[in-house]
Amino acid sequence: MKSLVCTAPGHFEFREDAFPEATHDMARIRLKRVGICGTDLHAFEGSQPFFSYPRILGHELSGVLTDTGGAEGFEPGETVTIMPYFSCGTCIACRTGKPNCCAAIKVFGVHIDGGMREEILVPVGSLLQGQGLNADELALVEPLAIGAHGVRRAGVQPGEYVLVIGAGPIGLGTMELARIAGAQVIALDINADRLRFCKEHLGVHAVVNGSGADAIGQVKAITNGDFPTVVVDATGNLKAINNGIQYLAHGGRYVLIGLQKEAFSFSHPEFHKRESTLMSSRNAVREDFEHVILNMKTGSIRPQTYITHTVAFDEVPEQFESWLNPATGVIKAMVQF
Repeated sequence: MKSLVCTAPGHFEFREDAFPEATHDMARIRLKRVGICGTDLHAFEGSQPFFSYPRILGHELSGVLTDTGGAEGFEPGETVTIMPYFSCGTCIACRTGKPNCCAAIKVFGVHIDGGMREEILVPVGSLLQGQGLNADELALVEPLAIGAHGVRRAGVQPGEYVLVIGAGPIGLGTMELARIAGAQVIALDINADRLRFCKEHLGVHAVVNGSGADAIGQVKAITNGDFPTVVVDATGNLKAINNGIQYLAHGGRYVLIGLQKEAFSFSHPEFHKRESTLMSSRNAVREDFEHVILNMKTGSIRPQTYITHTVAFDEVPEQFESWLNPATGVIKAMVQF
């Protein structure tokens, strides 16, 4: 079968691999879609933590189940997606219901080879049934689940102001799930087109261009002088992470979904005087995936609005680098098999 390998930063090559054979507890899936996310783009750039080369990218995916591997309740031929975080089941995080941050986690397409190939094997415990959603929709469940987990980590309550910094796919998903939780969502980015998308398609309460003269003053005015009680960084940009505390209300929660390779820092007095809560949000758990699927089925989330670019599997190497350029207007690129 054909596999696409990122051999080093900036380089892809196709190779021929043997088709996988399903075994007990390992299901086989024929790929239909793979979504391209920030993790994949950063890996191509060489700026992705927890990463080594060569690696087959791709963890946002959907496909047809060709062998169930003994998974109960699944049938060959059904369209499925997966939870791409393979945990050990025995570490302290797993034993306390947090397999998303397992001490020995293997993320598909990051720590181990992922979905950019014709067929894959995955643990049966990672399977999620399609529930009538199509291949494009199912490939978008995982990035939206990242936002769902961050919103749940923050304990977002109806009516409170939530500022999401970064209007990339993860940030957009976070905005959607915060809105569904009843928050008044403020989107902050430096890309005017992304902010326009937030306003037109996500129904956010307000947008703020971070490159403006007084972004902090705008956020303060929008929140009637209080500032947001939840600030979420979805950029993974060091400067944005360091500056995010300035937007946080006293008594507020600062949630880092975006990932940065370097050490971050901010003023201890600014952090301390707010009695701030700082938390990271890593991956997602089954509850988050199920929450996203339910909201897709009810129409609260319209995943097709995210897909701006589609490309055939064979064309990925020639198109991939262009998706690093904001001028292309890409929000979500989808690979079709």
